[in-house]
This record gives sequence, C-alpha cells and structure tokens, in this order.
Amino acid sequence: MANTSKSKDHNLLSKANAITVGIVGVASFITVFCLVASSSLISQNKYQNKVASAKSKANSQLDANIKAYSDLNTSYKKFNNTNPNAIGGNVNGTADNDGNNAKIVLNSLPSTYDFPALTSSLEKVLRDRNISITSISGTDAQASQTASESQSPTPVPIPFMFTVSANYGSTQQLLDALQKSIRPIQIDTIAISGASSDMNLTVTGHTYYQSGKNLKITKQTIK
Repeated sequence: MANTSKSKDHNLLSKANAITVGIVGVASFITVFCLVASSSLISQNKYQNKVASAKSKANSQLDANIKAYSDLNTSYKKFNNTNPNAIGGNVNGTADNDGNNAKIVLNSLPSTYDFPALTSSLEKVLRDRNISITSISGTDAQASQTASESQSPTPVPIPFMFTVSANYGSTQQLLDALQKSIRPIQIDTIAISGASSDMNLTVTGHTYYQSGKNLKITKQTIK
C-alpha cells in the first residue's frame, strides 16, 4: 500500500510540474510577444510622429508660399506696368526700348549663348543710326557652352568688338544707345581716331547670357 501511495504522489507531482512548466512557458511567450509588440508599436508611433511633424511643417510652408504668391503677384503687376519702363521707354510703345518691364528683363539676359544674335543686335543698333560699319567680330564660344538649367544660375560674359565710321554727333548717340540697351552692355575699351566729321571708332566690350533657373520640387523620405 505504501508503494501505491508513493506512486500516486509521484504522478500528481509530475502532473503539477508539467502544468507549472506549461504555465511558465505560456507566460514567457506572452511576455516576449508583448515586449516585441510594444517595441514595434513604440517604433511605429515615433515614425508617425515624424510624419505628422513633417506634414505640419510642409503645410506651414505651403500657407507661407500662398501668401508670398499673392504679395508677389501684386508687386509683379506694379513693376510690369510702370511707365516709363526700367530703361526709359514707353510701356505701350513698339520702339527698341519700349515694352513692359517683364519683356525687358526676359530680353536682357538670354538663356542661351547665341553670338550670331548678338552681332545682329549690334548691327541693328548701328544701322538705325546711319553709322557705317567696318567690322563686327568676337569669339563665338557657343560650341563650348552648354545651356542647362540651374537652381543658382550666374551670368556668363559674351565678348565682342566692332569698328565703325561716324561723325562726332553720331558717335555720342551710339554710346548713349549702348548704355540704354535692353541687354546689359559693358564697354571695355574705346579707340578713336580721325577728325570730328569723320571718326573711326573701335569698341571692345561684352554682354551676358544666363541659363534658366530650375525650380525643382523635391521629395523627402521620412525614416
């Protein structure tokens, strides 16, 4: 009877141990699962907070841009319709220096290196004043210039030289016309020879072109 009683106690103890091990195992699994789930939720919550912060910042910037657009539009209309224009011409006229300021700004700095267009412009200025052209020359570096848009474009000089024959009055008119030209022209040297009634004038100078500005819209990845 004693052996039978011990055997029953041993079986009960084994069952109790098995139940205890099972309970501990389940509890450990639940604990580990909760820790992993909590870590994942915390990480996801941090990410969502970053996304919400970035969205809030973008919305604030958008509101500021909308206000800036309204102010810019008002300033643009005021600038564009100013009469006389920035170089003294008639905003509604059709002469060389006429037109609105937006047209003047766009024509002042072409977006490509176009030396033939420059020589044609110089020739027109000279012929409109009945000045006899001896030569118009310069270095056509168009092959080495690549027109590409940039977020911070800078003006690139285009050098030129011309020689003309004119009287003293026409020479004064020419220099005044170059000074008031829509395209910015900087005179580097002037060589004058001859009499006041028949002068030979050699001018070296340069103008500019500027590539277009790239208003690139970027995307940000939240990590």
